[in-house]
Amino acid sequence: MLTVQKRLINFLLPHAEHLAISDVRIGLGYTAVKIGNGHGGVAWTPNSSPTSCTHFQGAGSLVGCQAKELLTMLGDEVSDLARALGLATANALLASLPPSSLLKEEVIASLHITQNDRVAMVGYFAPIIAQLRKAGCQLDILELNDKHSDTLPPEKAGDALRACTVAIITGTSLINGTFDEVNAGLGEPRAAVLLGPSSPMCCNVFKDTRITHVAGARVRDTDAVLRIVSEGGGTMIMKRYLDFETVIVN
Repeated sequence: MLTVQKRLINFLLPHAEHLAISDVRIGLGYTAVKIGNGHGGVAWTPNSSPTSCTHFQGAGSLVGCQAKELLTMLGDEVSDLARALGLATANALLASLPPSSLLKEEVIASLHITQNDRVAMVGYFAPIIAQLRKAGCQLDILELNDKHSDTLPPEKAGDALRACTVAIITGTSLINGTFDEVNAGLGEPRAAVLLGPSSPMCCNVFKDTRITHVAGARVRDTDAVLRIVSEGGGTMIMKRYLDFETVIVN
């Protein structure tokens, strides 16, 4: 369905007029896009298993094309990598717009999670797992990658989503196409956070979803982020050039 992705495209198309793509980097961890006004955006690079050494057929033709061309890739029904390029472009366009409804405190702390909460975490956010466990809540971690031993098996995901009081959902769900399914599976949590640098900080497109907060990253130094992405860097290396912000979905 790609509901939010298509809403985001429609919202940003007017802002993409007369803007071209200045630079594109598809790194091992992240994809980064720079648009003609100097702003940049990032999105997680999905794993791909091409049948040849070419990972993206449009390689070599992206720089110089209209920003709206890459933006519309976010609605690609087939290619995760195309959606990553589209989302990075969307985040670059959003970085050029004034922020609205910003939360002043760190998003997880603002939720005041206690031992009475049941938290469903979709995606493995290692830095905040210890913080949540210290709060004493029941924590159910749902992760497609099975290398972690403390995650729930897929067959139990539905129960965890329905029962949670707080949901923390990776922004990469917009890239791998699972967001609609996760959103539909939620019961009535008191809070649901879309989290991570891929998350588009645009509260309008999340209305009529369960999402209450979008916690993403605004690129402050585009050229530095492009260089880090090209060299295989991820969030921990990029973070000095990012501003982590949270918008509230009204």
